[in-house]
Amino acid sequence: MSEAAQPGRRWRRNAVSQTLRLAAVVALTNMVIVFARAVHPAYAQVSGTPTIEVAEVITGEAATQISFPIRVGPTALIPPNSYVRVRGLPPTVALSDGYSIAPGFWAIPLRALPDLKMLLPVGAEERADVLVSLVTADGWVLVEARSTLVVKAPQRGDALPQPETPVSVLPPPPPPVPAQRLERGAPPPFPEPTIHSEVRERAQRLKEKGDEQLAQGLVAPARLLYERAAELGLAQAAMALAATYDESELTTPNLRGISPDVKEAKRWYERARELGAGDADQRLRRLGANQGN
Repeated sequence: MSEAAQPGRRWRRNAVSQTLRLAAVVALTNMVIVFARAVHPAYAQVSGTPTIEVAEVITGEAATQISFPIRVGPTALIPPNSYVRVRGLPPTVALSDGYSIAPGFWAIPLRALPDLKMLLPVGAEERADVLVSLVTADGWVLVEARSTLVVKAPQRGDALPQPETPVSVLPPPPPPVPAQRLERGAPPPFPEPTIHSEVRERAQRLKEKGDEQLAQGLVAPARLLYERAAELGLAQAAMALAATYDESELTTPNLRGISPDVKEAKRWYERARELGAGDADQRLRRLGANQGN
C-alpha cells in the first residue's frame, strides 16, 4: 500500500475506536441508572412531582380506632414545612395527631403520618368522601388523593348505648327596658356583649395551636386556626391572623418567602379593632402609610 493511503486508513481506525469508546461510556451510564433505580425506587421519581397515597376505601367499626395510612414522597421533592390537609371527615371523627381546624377539617404534620389513627365515634353507619392533600407552608396544594370512609355498625349483638341528649335550658329573657332609657342620648341599657367563658377558652386554645403552627413556619394551617378563633370573637386571634398578611410582621426566618397581602391584613386588623384590640389602629395607620409610600 502506498504511503499516501496510510493516513486515511489510520483516520478510519481512530474514528472507529472513538465510536466504540463512546458506546461503552453510554452503556455503562445506562447500567448505573438501571441499578440505582432498582436499589432506590424513589430515584426514578426525583425529577417528577410529589405523590400522595391513601386507600380508596377505609372501613371501620363504630366506637373503634383504625389506622389511617397516608404516604407522601419522595422527600427530596417536598418543600420544607409542608403538611397534609384532610377534608370531609364526619365531624364526630377524630385523628390521633394533628389539629382540628374546623369540623371534619384537619391539618397533620408529615412526621405523624406513619402512626396516624382514626377514632370512630359511637353511632350509626356512616359514609363520607374524604379529600387528602399535600400542602406547602403557604397554602399551595401540591397533590391530592381521594378516599371513602365507611363506618359500620358494631357487630356485637347488643347495641351500644346512646348518650342522652342534654336538654338545653335557656335563661329567662331580660326585663323590658323602661321607655325613658331609650331616649336619645341615654346610656345603653345593657353592657356590650362579651364572649362566654367556655367559648373564650376554646378560642384561646385554637389561637395557641395556631401559634404552634406559625412557629414551625406552617402559615396556612395557622391562618385557619386564627380565623376560627377570631370567628368566636377573640381579638388577639384576629390580630395574629392580620399579622400573617402584614409585610412588616413577616420578619422571622421561618416566615421569609411568605407573600404579604395588604388587603387581607387591613381586613383582619379592622376586625380586631371591632373586637376590642387596642393596638389595631396603630397597625392600620402603618399599613396606610406604607401604601402611601
